[in-house]
Amino acid sequence: MSQEVIKLVEQEHVKKDVPVFEIGDTVDVHTKILEGNKERIQIFTGTVIARNGGGAREMFTVRRIVAGEGVERKFPLHSPRIDKIEVKRSGVVRRAKLYFLRDRVGKAVRLRERRRAVETPSGSEPAATEE
Repeated sequence: MSQEVIKLVEQEHVKKDVPVFEIGDTVDVHTKILEGNKERIQIFTGTVIARNGGGAREMFTVRRIVAGEGVERKFPLHSPRIDKIEVKRSGVVRRAKLYFLRDRVGKAVRLRERRRAVETPSGSEPAATEE
């Protein structure tokens, strides 16, 4: 009974327009920052190394390198402070959590890019020409 009540309360706070992104993707997280009485948007760009939780409590961790130092930040996926999430690159990974990237530096941090299938305008395979 109590879990159904919790689900009903959480459904009000879940965003409908969350983009599809996975572990290993490079994303831009547009966060609303309050400075005094002004509000501005700050972009945090990095690689998604973890996703935890579910429903309204889902969180994701983004890691980037700033001045040679690794910086990680955890974001609530359905927070009203997050304006939007843009997926820049998709990475090929074979793990659910990429915590091993914490020990790597330089080029070793890079992930292979996932190739997406290119669709033709008609939605079918391109016709092969016989000669």
